[in-house]
Amino acid sequence: MPTGVAIRDVREQLFDAAERILLRAGPSALTSRAVTTEAGCAKGVLHRHFEDFDAFLAAFVLDRVDRLDARAAALVGSAGTGTVVDNLTDALSALFGSVAVAIVALVSFRDDLRARLRRTWPAGVPVLTEAVAVIDAYLTAERDLGRVSADADVALLAPTLIGTGHLLFADRGAAPPEREAVRRVVASVVAGVLREG
Repeated sequence: MPTGVAIRDVREQLFDAAERILLRAGPSALTSRAVTTEAGCAKGVLHRHFEDFDAFLAAFVLDRVDRLDARAAALVGSAGTGTVVDNLTDALSALFGSVAVAIVALVSFRDDLRARLRRTWPAGVPVLTEAVAVIDAYLTAERDLGRVSADADVALLAPTLIGTGHLLFADRGAAPPEREAVRRVVASVVAGVLREG
C-alpha cells in the first residue's frame, strides 16, 4: 500500500478481515500479517492502532459481542409474537450462524487473549455469556406475558439453550444443522414451560 494514503475506518477494515480469516481458516490462521494482508494494508497499520496483536483480538471480540445488542433487542421485541420455539430457533440459528462459534474457538485457542479479556469480561466466554443474557431476557419477557410458565427457571433454560446450540453448530467442517434440527432441540428444552395456546 502506498505511504501517505489514508485508510478510512481502519479498525472496521481490520476487524472484517479478521472475521473472514477466522471463518475461512480458524484461529490458528489468525496472525497480524494475515489480517493486514487480508485487509490490504501495511502490517504497521495494525500496530499503530493497537498495543499488540492480543489487544487487537480483544477489541475484535468485544466489537463482535457489541453487535449482539441489535439481535438482543429484536429478540426481546419479538416476545408475544410468533411462537416461543420459532423465536428461539431463529435466534440460535442467527447467533451460531455468525462468527460466534469461531470466536469461542479463538478465545479457547489463545491464552493471552483470554487473560486480556478477563480484564473487562470477568467470567465466561464473551459471546456465549452475552448470548445467555439475551436468551434469559427474552424468556423473562415471555414469562411476563404468560407464554412461559411463571415458575420457569429461565436462568437455567438460557445457558442450556446456548450450550446445546453451540454443540449443534460447533463442527466447522460440516454444514450447519438444518433449521428443523435446531427447532427440535429448542422444543425439547422448553417443552415443559410453554403455555402457548
